[in-house]
Amino acid sequence: MPELPEVETVRRGLTALVVDKKINKIDIYYPKMVLPNEKEFVKALTGKTIVEIQRRGKYLIFHFDQGISMVSHLRMEGKYSVQAHEIPLNKHDHVVFEFTDGTELRYNDTRKFGRMVVVPTGEEYSVAGLKTIGPEPTPETLSIDYLTTTMRKHHKAIKAFLLDQNMIAGLGNIYCDEVLWLAKIHPLQPTNTVPVGKIVTLRQKIFDELDLAIKAKGTTVFSYLDASGHAGSFQNQLHVYQRTGEPCERCGTLIKRIKVSQRGTHFCPFCQKLIEVDN
Repeated sequence: MPELPEVETVRRGLTALVVDKKINKIDIYYPKMVLPNEKEFVKALTGKTIVEIQRRGKYLIFHFDQGISMVSHLRMEGKYSVQAHEIPLNKHDHVVFEFTDGTELRYNDTRKFGRMVVVPTGEEYSVAGLKTIGPEPTPETLSIDYLTTTMRKHHKAIKAFLLDQNMIAGLGNIYCDEVLWLAKIHPLQPTNTVPVGKIVTLRQKIFDELDLAIKAKGTTVFSYLDASGHAGSFQNQLHVYQRTGEPCERCGTLIKRIKVSQRGTHFCPFCQKLIEVDN
């Protein structure tokens, strides 16, 4: 699933490619992908011009003129591309926005899990998923006080906490593994037992890692591509994710893989020791 750096990269690419373009026609080949329904979706957006594209966590928010917005979640395999009308459709292109200049914004999704929801501008946060989303992982929005207070309320594994979009927006499996390795925290460490010093370190490592990943235009491990059809390069800078059995860069101990919240989880058993806490 594309995580914050990948979605932000897509947002930046689409901003350069489709902002100020007017929709002439919309073709929908998988109606379940659009909400509230195909007819209302097409009626709401046809003739509208894209004026801005924002991101919140892993969500893209397209703002159109005349007070209409579209919330888009890429889910596991979703991707946008801009093509000339003459280029044949891919069999997994499920929603096609044709612009008045002859270009098209195509949404491709092999698993068909992605969703697009049209709402009046200002009501984006009424959409499921955005209603309860946590703060953005930036220094301005993710404070030490928030992290400390919130983490003290939870007993679940820290990896599970970081994956929860209601706690912090945008982190997924790849970057959770990476920031925990950077902060030297075991992925199974109960959230409420992480020392304050480690919380401060973890917060900074989240900022640092996401910034580096955005600069590298995201991580392509499976099928992620940006809006121009290019892969990211941050997979070349990963420390633990999908490196099971390889030596840790810091200590040489072999990286292990376990499951946390049903997700494959990679860590160094020496650098990321599970801290026992007396009751």
